[in-house]
Amino acid sequence: MANIPVQLQQGDTVGIVTLGSPLDPTVINTRVEYLRALGFNVILGQSVYQQDGFLAGTAESRGEDLMSMFRNPDVKWILPSRGGVGVAGILPFLDFDVIKDNPKILTGYSDITVLQNVLFQYADLISFQSLLLIDFRTGTPPYNFDQFYSVVSAPVNNKPIINPPGEPFISLVPGNVSGRLIGGNLTSFVDTLGTEFEIETKDRIIVIEETHEPINTVYRYFSHLQQAGAFEDCAGIIMGECTGCDEAYGVTYNEFIEQFVVPLGKPLITNVKTAHGFYKAAIPIGANVNLNADQSTITILEPTVSEQ
Repeated sequence: MANIPVQLQQGDTVGIVTLGSPLDPTVINTRVEYLRALGFNVILGQSVYQQDGFLAGTAESRGEDLMSMFRNPDVKWILPSRGGVGVAGILPFLDFDVIKDNPKILTGYSDITVLQNVLFQYADLISFQSLLLIDFRTGTPPYNFDQFYSVVSAPVNNKPIINPPGEPFISLVPGNVSGRLIGGNLTSFVDTLGTEFEIETKDRIIVIEETHEPINTVYRYFSHLQQAGAFEDCAGIIMGECTGCDEAYGVTYNEFIEQFVVPLGKPLITNVKTAHGFYKAAIPIGANVNLNADQSTITILEPTVSEQ
């Protein structure tokens, strides 16, 4: 049975952590003020402002920041400042028993999805491919905030995941399947292969998105997953956007999907707006979902938060 956090309410405490790459302190401060203006209390991890080259301090210090937020009974929502690289480095420093006993809302995307899949695999915790601290600004579309609040503010059964108006899901392989939802950023997914934190895919519905990689590199990563057996016994596939991904040798992202994903024969829905894209559907990593490619719907079958 999945482990779900308590629903979010105005006035709750948000714990800000930087788990991968560093972020400009000015950006952190302006986004924190935006959160406070929304009515949240905010506390900062000790490594939030750290910078050691392309990392925000040591893996151990970043991992301890995360654990301190799970241990803190006042913190209801853990919000990474950004993704970047290096999140996988904190995994050996996490205490999954403590996390399991203290479920919190945790959101993010990009390299944060490594953490989210591991939290489900080792602590049964449902978390959310959704907003990062950098998204709390005036230019973020209301759809993104609405999606976030819809999955964390109240327990709901049979909640549909929807795109913004005028952006329909596209079904390319028919089928109607249910299973636990895993995946996220393609590069980060591949990085777990061959490690103790490799993501389990049997009977799962896999969501994949990517950003700023040429299509031949997307093919390389996807092919690596395929050869590692990730798609052999999965239940279905959801393809998100490939944001800022250049064509390679005249091949577009959609043509890549037609040529290499469709032939896998798994129920397949594409054009899901999430993660690095301008629009960000809230995707609950670890939740039981239904993928109905016959009707082009994705439905969260169980509550993703509890009342208390």
